[in-house]
Amino acid sequence: MGILHAYEDAVQISESEKAKETTVITVSCSDKTGLGCDLCRVILLFGLSITRGDMSTDGKWCYIKLWVVGKPTRSWSLLKKRLLEVCPSYFSMSGIEYYRSRMDQPKPHDVFLLKFWCSCDRKGLLHDVTRVLCELELTIKRVKVSTAPDGRVMDLFFVTDSRALLHTQQRQEETICHLRDVLGDFILSCEIEMAGPEVAACSQGSLFLPSAVIEDMFSLELSSESPTGSLFSNPLSIIMDNSLSQSHTLVQVLCQDHKGLIYDIMRTLKDYNIQVSYGRFCEKAKGNCEVELFMQVDGNKIVDPNKKNALCSRLRMELWRPLRVAVVSRGPDTELLVANPVEFSGRGRPLVFHDITLALETLNTRIFSVEIGRHMVCNREWEVYRILIDEADSLRVPRNKIVESVRNKLMGWE
Repeated sequence: MGILHAYEDAVQISESEKAKETTVITVSCSDKTGLGCDLCRVILLFGLSITRGDMSTDGKWCYIKLWVVGKPTRSWSLLKKRLLEVCPSYFSMSGIEYYRSRMDQPKPHDVFLLKFWCSCDRKGLLHDVTRVLCELELTIKRVKVSTAPDGRVMDLFFVTDSRALLHTQQRQEETICHLRDVLGDFILSCEIEMAGPEVAACSQGSLFLPSAVIEDMFSLELSSESPTGSLFSNPLSIIMDNSLSQSHTLVQVLCQDHKGLIYDIMRTLKDYNIQVSYGRFCEKAKGNCEVELFMQVDGNKIVDPNKKNALCSRLRMELWRPLRVAVVSRGPDTELLVANPVEFSGRGRPLVFHDITLALETLNTRIFSVEIGRHMVCNREWEVYRILIDEADSLRVPRNKIVESVRNKLMGWE
């Protein structure tokens, strides 16, 4: 009981008393490379924004304090549980491997088909369903929306369950109950079944991306050009300094703030297998954010000029364009494309589809179909959302307005 109690105390959450005040999350546990990334990803998944942070470690034990704003999409107790799951096991302190986090050993989840009929289409229906599925920790893999001649709408959602319980009757009843609560009298029927291998394979979406689309969305990635342009109204500065420490490299970042900024930095460092020994970050005036990190690779500072340049270039690109958004023609139809890089661990960015549907809802734009697939571009894996816009809405709303609205929602600039 003492060990279990100590493990649960690894994460402490001091909730704010008022809506606009910050909540403080404190993590004290054994260290691992990429822990900061994993913690920031969970916080982003729960719809919270990090405004300030301090972290330090001696290589074995770490102490992290994060100030966050917002109301979690799920309960604070569930947030604590998910944060504990990414912390190294308490037993790892003594080298005993009785417990290992499920998130440290990712396994492919079964794909389920969620099928329901609605009496008619309505504004925001798809976003309402997406919000419910996110709250239930169900991950959407593909969506198909069809309208029958009589006006009824059939929605097909291919989903996976992060809790690995959707095969049980209780979990299915919980999901259907939540959908009925949000859709009310609009929903006529709802079924959940495990998708067969052939259906699960189809749920991954098309593996083909037209070369014109790749060139348009990933042109800077392919040409390795330094980012310039008007997407960032504030300066982006990344400085690496080896003069302040005998064993650590200092990286200083000053850039425009956006949703998931700290996550984008931490996932990049995790992909490079870089350990952060000390760091702090905070919001500044005019929407800027300042970050200072003392880091090592295999216990040493980064001295190789090629490695330093590669890391600076990657950080600059990840902070300038963490997501790619474009609207293109797909035959006679209009298609919205959104792409985000996948971590080396295989995980995509949280809440992307949630924010896309919310942005399209504000434009009163309906979705005809959605494909979500993985694509390799220039030796990097990307998660790409291909969304066909309803024909009538694609003519009514200008393409640049769709791109601007979706990008601002994803970046938290609305």
